[in-house]
Formats: sequence, C-alpha cells, structure tokens
Amino acid sequence: QVQLVESGGGLVQAGGSLRLSCAVSGSIFSINAMGWYRQAPGKQRELVARIASGGTTNYADSVKGRFTISRDNAKNRVYLQMNGLKVEDTAVYYCNTDGVGVRGYFDSWGQGTQVTVSS
Repeated sequence: QVQLVESGGGLVQAGGSLRLSCAVSGSIFSINAMGWYRQAPGKQRELVARIASGGTTNYADSVKGRFTISRDNAKNRVYLQMNGLKVEDTAVYYCNTDGVGVRGYFDSWGQGTQVTVSS
C-alpha cells in the first residue's frame, strides 16, 4: 500500500512563507509525476503545481512566481516552497502522485495539510 504524508502547513501572515513536504512510502517500483493540489472551503480541488519525473514543472497561474515545486527522487519526496503568501492561498493542500508498485499502478493522495494565511 502506498502512503503519502504531508507536513509543513500552518498559520502565516500575508506575505510570509511556508514549505510543504510530502513523503511517499510503500513498496514502490517507480513514481511518475508528483503534485500539489488545494481545496478551499466551498470550492473544488485545484491543481497548484506538478512536477514530472524528469523535472518538468507546471503551475497554476495564480501561484506562478511565488511557489516552487521540487522533488527528491532518492527520498520519494516532493516539496512546495510558498513565498509571498496571500489570504486567497488559504486552503487544505494535498499531495498526489502516481506510479507503479508491487500491486500495480497506483494514484494516491495524502490526507492534506491546512494552510491559513491571515491578513
């Protein structure tokens, strides 16, 4: 079974920074893309940033220039550095990844970590 555990969320003032981390564990042969999504109250879950296995990244327009996604393939971890946080960045942030494990293909989500930005 593949598990994703996020950490690093919290309360920060507008303009501040946070770094989210997601650790992927389990019997895994390979991991494809890794990404961060977020869901604010009353809104649909949306893509924040995604990074392919080769390092290619894509970002939501709303976070371009402020957020940076990175990954450590040796540790099966993905990170999201969030700078210049805005009140509208407040949401639960979820880690997602897919790949191949001992039970075949997987597409897994973490439990989420709360990010709250105050004005």
